[in-house]
Amino acid sequence: MNSLRNSVRLIGNLGGNPEIKELAQGKKLAKFSLATTENYKDADGNKVSETQWHNIIAWGRQADFAEKYLEKGNQIVIEGKLLTRSYVDREGIKKYLTEISVNEILKTNSVNKN
Repeated sequence: MNSLRNSVRLIGNLGGNPEIKELAQGKKLAKFSLATTENYKDADGNKVSETQWHNIIAWGRQADFAEKYLEKGNQIVIEGKLLTRSYVDREGIKKYLTEISVNEILKTNSVNKN
């Protein structure tokens, strides 16, 4: 059950091509945004579509996979964990960032046509 304590699973579409960074000692990092969309009807019966954007990071072999196979618009499934970090911007203001650190990525053949 410990592996379920901080577990996130999402199906969505890439908002852009992954940004790949080569770090010290040969470590590779991939960063990209993922859009998840929910469709439902409101109380008046009107169709409502809500999109959430998620910051995704992938390391190592998952970053290699992202670099080789993922591009803007692809539908993917990810499983990972939620991370929150803070930093101070150039104006000295503390900012918070929530990301999903990927454990597994699966590229689907589906195209999201809402």
